[in-house]
Amino acid sequence: MAFGKGCHLHLIDGSAFIFRAYHALPPLTRKSDGLPIGAVSGFCNMLWKYIEDAKGSDAPTHAAVIFDKGSHTFRNDLYDLYKANREEMPEELRPQIPLTREATKAFNIACEELAGYEADDIIATLARQGREAGGRVTIISSDKDLMQLVGGGVEMFDAMKNRAIGVEEVEAKFGVPPEKVIDVQALAGDSVDNIPGAPGIGVKTAALLINEFGDLETLLARAGEIKQPKRRETLIEKAEQIRLSKQLVTLDDQTPIEFTLDDLEIREPNPEELMEFLNRMEFRTLTRRVAEKFGAEPPPAPEVSDVPASHDAQAQDIEQPPFNPDSYTCIRDAGELAKWLDEARAKGWVAVDTETTSLDEMQAELVGVSLCIEAGKAAYIPLGHTSGGDDLFGGSERVAGQMDLDEALKLLKPVLEDPAILKIGQNMKYDFKIFARHGIRVAPIDDTMLMSYAMFSGLHGHGMDALSDRYLNHQPIPIKELIGSGKNQITFDKVEVEKATRYAAEDADITLRLWQMFKPRLHREQVTTVYETLERPLVPVLADMEMAGVKVETAVLSRMSNAFAQKMAQLEDEIGQIAGQPFNVGSPKQLGEILFDTMGVEGGKKGKTGAYGTGADVLEDVTTMEDTNPQAAKLAARVLDWRQISKLKSTYTDALQTHVNPETGRVHTSYVISGANTGRLASTDPNLQNIPVRSEEGRRIREAFVAREGCKIVSLDYSQIELRILAHVADLPEMREAFKEGLDIHAATASEMFDVPLEQMTPEIRRQAKAINFGVIYGISGFGLARNLRIPRAEAQGFIDRYFERFPGIRRYMDATVEFAKEHKYVETLFGRRIHTPEITAKGPAAGFAKRAAINAPIQGAAADVIRRAMIRMPGEIMHLPAAMLLQVHDELIFEVADHAVDELIAVARRVMESAAEPAVKLSVPLIVDAGQGASWAEAH
Repeated sequence: MAFGKGCHLHLIDGSAFIFRAYHALPPLTRKSDGLPIGAVSGFCNMLWKYIEDAKGSDAPTHAAVIFDKGSHTFRNDLYDLYKANREEMPEELRPQIPLTREATKAFNIACEELAGYEADDIIATLARQGREAGGRVTIISSDKDLMQLVGGGVEMFDAMKNRAIGVEEVEAKFGVPPEKVIDVQALAGDSVDNIPGAPGIGVKTAALLINEFGDLETLLARAGEIKQPKRRETLIEKAEQIRLSKQLVTLDDQTPIEFTLDDLEIREPNPEELMEFLNRMEFRTLTRRVAEKFGAEPPPAPEVSDVPASHDAQAQDIEQPPFNPDSYTCIRDAGELAKWLDEARAKGWVAVDTETTSLDEMQAELVGVSLCIEAGKAAYIPLGHTSGGDDLFGGSERVAGQMDLDEALKLLKPVLEDPAILKIGQNMKYDFKIFARHGIRVAPIDDTMLMSYAMFSGLHGHGMDALSDRYLNHQPIPIKELIGSGKNQITFDKVEVEKATRYAAEDADITLRLWQMFKPRLHREQVTTVYETLERPLVPVLADMEMAGVKVETAVLSRMSNAFAQKMAQLEDEIGQIAGQPFNVGSPKQLGEILFDTMGVEGGKKGKTGAYGTGADVLEDVTTMEDTNPQAAKLAARVLDWRQISKLKSTYTDALQTHVNPETGRVHTSYVISGANTGRLASTDPNLQNIPVRSEEGRRIREAFVAREGCKIVSLDYSQIELRILAHVADLPEMREAFKEGLDIHAATASEMFDVPLEQMTPEIRRQAKAINFGVIYGISGFGLARNLRIPRAEAQGFIDRYFERFPGIRRYMDATVEFAKEHKYVETLFGRRIHTPEITAKGPAAGFAKRAAINAPIQGAAADVIRRAMIRMPGEIMHLPAAMLLQVHDELIFEVADHAVDELIAVARRVMESAAEPAVKLSVPLIVDAGQGASWAEAH
């Protein structure tokens, strides 16, 4: 069917579907091999709903799902900081991206993408073509960047909110009609995509200006007429930056696509092909729906015989009753609660869960508590449910039929603190902190999330919904059914008590069932010691650290932000002087013209837009041209400095200020115990483990982390712990002796490799050995080492070959570790932690990554285990001191201690850390801990 008048084209924003699916669903994994499939599952359900809904008189005649192909587009050539603030794609999402393309094709919907362009550009091109052909176009997305396309037969549809977005909706959002949206966006910028815009001008102000002056160019030409001095100066000084921003936000509707609108004609799915894909993904429910829809027989469920029985969702240890939400009890008075607590005392255990108003434990209000004593028997205690909205005239009203919070906690406290009653939770650290803020210290505990992590690290996620689906074959009530999402989302205290009871009691019920299944399995998986000594005891330690927080001086951060802004301005002036003319340092296009056209740097490469590439790698190469083009080398170095300071300002000194708790004046990060397969802790909200330390400016950020009056910050840091563990596990006599003698390990390595006596060691030779020492742990290649050292690839590969010749134990360790991983599908640390390696037998590019991960995991994992052991012992060792452990940053522990106790704290903490491996493991090299102290973290480390 030729596309023309009367036709209706649907353009689906594929990336929006993927990310909505990823964030809306728990981290589901395929039972047969542990492949993450949560986003694919959500994506397929969204496509199925789309097909079911897209019927009737308004049905599309043509449709396509449009994807992004890669992260580099022509916009990165225009501005290399474009989308620089965006976090890396989550590792568990990466393997799902190609599966969403496969899913689209299985549904028999056109699937399109184009290298060098964003999906939005392809959508813009197709929308233009559809409009020009006389047809109607609906863009299925809520992305504000696509709103510039609305009008003239093109509309948008937000599938999540089931609402159309036309000209009126665009005007309501931006304050201008669609054709002027790009002018407003150019002024307002976009922090998500790192589009600079005009500093200090938001969407509302931008709309006022565009409506007053007509368009962006007129506004910039007449900027001198603006009365507000700051706004006037910004528009004049940042005119080129604003014009660059307009280029970045303007969608390219002339992309060189190689297909036509006619190729997008609607086609019915092929039931057999669709069910084959869904069955392979193990989407049982959707496979059944498709079979029922087309009157076909669903294919048999895939075999899972390759998975150990202990990992099989069907390998349940005990007979459990079916889930029945209607059987759950709502406890509304003290008498009923007392009966449940008596049963808990008789049993000796109880599963516990809390419902709150926020995920931030330091500010969340307790709404209710759920209990479960045996599978199928669970209850919910509503404590803080309200009705009505929050307003200026009285706010919400407390719902009747609830227990008084203080009365309930008074009854719960003896049981939650009773050493004879085990409290079972899922992610117990959260509930521990909620109760701790109410004066209850929950103990002893078991945590099903950590049990799963100890047994199945590397196989799948450990969230409750994923575990329930995998091991109980039950999908819990989605939280979104209760609280909604987006702007209409409510807090849990606004949920009806009856609905809350079904949801919350089910959580406790699931937790108890998982515990009954996992507890005996720990022994069979041979990880009981790992769970009992490395995972469970860490919960109260981390909870106390997180609640203590660290004092952060927002005034210091603010001054740093201002100083960084001034430094950036100084660098801009200096860069202009070196170039012989002022230009927008943030514009890669202008920078490229200066470097390659004006200053004559050779080797410049232009992208599709005609702009030279000026990425960090290009500029770093130019900085080495001191002899041939000293001015260009100096300019490139200054631009790199400017970019670094710009990153520090936006990502750290500006952003960290928003994380200071208004009540405590401290930052309370949250540690994720089960985040990394190797056992390393992750830090979130904010991430305090990625504060830069390699540059002077980056290290200065730690100046804002300070001790309270009368105290010092103390830092204790393991010295080269991973290299020491490598020397032990790979049995490297030369390296072991160097560590024992306290020699400079990098100089000692260089001496062995290059036959250079230590007294004749040069900094350059030592630097090469250091790069190899650290690189080999992470499986560095000749190419990677060549780039790090700026030497020819053949020379770098020669270094690596020589390294393995002089230290044959490392090659033996690597080969043995890979073989062990292939045979057992996991590797182990010195302390028994298992890291599963399901992709170790993969082919292609994934094979190299899987081998490097397997080689590194026992080393990094052992280092993580050592510091965990130290952290678990630390509270008992320093409890007599006026000190608190505040932070863990990789191999470093940070304390706050009274001035008079600093020396004693250092002595005690150093002893604990240096002996942390014992008695479980007797290392053949000593662990050494460096200590520092000061008024701030910067002074201490």
